[in-house]
Amino acid sequence: MTDLITAIVPAAGVGSRMQADRPKQYLTLHGQTVLEHTVEKLLSHPAIGQVVIAVSPGDPYFAELSLAAHPRVMRVDGGSERADSVLSALNYLCQQQLSNQWVMVHDAARPCVQHADISRLIEAAQEHPVGAILAAPVRDTMKRGDGSGNIDHTVERVALWHALTPQMFRIRPLRDALAQALQQQIAITDEASAFEWLGDKPGLVASRADNIKITQPEDLALADFYLRQKA
Repeated sequence: MTDLITAIVPAAGVGSRMQADRPKQYLTLHGQTVLEHTVEKLLSHPAIGQVVIAVSPGDPYFAELSLAAHPRVMRVDGGSERADSVLSALNYLCQQQLSNQWVMVHDAARPCVQHADISRLIEAAQEHPVGAILAAPVRDTMKRGDGSGNIDHTVERVALWHALTPQMFRIRPLRDALAQALQQQIAITDEASAFEWLGDKPGLVASRADNIKITQPEDLALADFYLRQKA
């Protein structure tokens, strides 16, 4: 398993925008939770050896899933922010002496990612000096607001990308970048932004547009549609 890639899934969020009775990663699609669909997609890729899931210490749902006893799934305590959860998982991996290996971080609420996109990400990241992320070119006209509900100006969409996941980097450089940024109280919204803060430029790998993140209630129906198509 040492030659295989480890995937980290930060799953400590509460998902308040879903307006549900539980975090969005535990909502059900086709008889499985969103988290189970996501982890199943990762583990079924031939290049991924294990998944480390960062879960809130007081989470009452994870232990009820079959994932909790899966031999290729490890649980670590997550934090209040995404970066804290990812850093917790990275520290665990460094303790396992996997600090020179590659790791990919994937959102718990992105169950529709395709194996072909993961494969292209792996190839691109391993050839890049920093690493790479899946991303989608911006298609719509972009407007910047003025803070009062009005348009301030149109933003040129050429060279603009939506950052998606997985995002893939070497374990120790990612851990060090996140730890330094958090120590300096830098806002880190994804793993690539930690490297950007250091002045590095991760690669962009075009992803399918159906690699959606379940954030709003209507996203659940869309994810259901995509999963049925792929089934």
